[in-house]
Amino acid sequence: MELHTLTDNKGATRNRKRVGRGVGSGIGKTSGSGHKGQKARSGVAIKGFEGGQMPIHRRLPKRGFVNIFRKTYVEVNIGNVQRLIDDGRIDAAKPIDTAVLQSAGLVGKPKDGVRLLANGDVSAKIEIHVAGASKSAILAVEKAGGSVVLPASAASE
Repeated sequence: MELHTLTDNKGATRNRKRVGRGVGSGIGKTSGSGHKGQKARSGVAIKGFEGGQMPIHRRLPKRGFVNIFRKTYVEVNIGNVQRLIDDGRIDAAKPIDTAVLQSAGLVGKPKDGVRLLANGDVSAKIEIHVAGASKSAILAVEKAGGSVVLPASAASE
């Protein structure tokens, strides 16, 4: 196989729809927009509009409470951290923080921080700096001889 022989699979590409090219094309004159009205004009975006009827998102009752100050953590399992240590992508001798987890590819965008969970086993002696951790994750890391460093606010909670 060579680069000049590569092609798309059959049916993978389609020609663009050329509208307004005569009545014989089937999509001439009004170009598929029908006659007059708001939707025949350009710049139409009627999201949720139901022709003057009260839209469903306003008819249905709102329930519950939405906390706008809620924090969103990225969850990391200790088993995944151990796997990266075994693969040589993380050095267990150095402190592990969000930047190290990002460079190893375990964490994408850290959002409000990383929360350590206890899924899996850890055998390496690690010092890990995270925004939060479950009690069982802290116990598992300390059992292996390591430590979990939490920010002052998370440690007091």
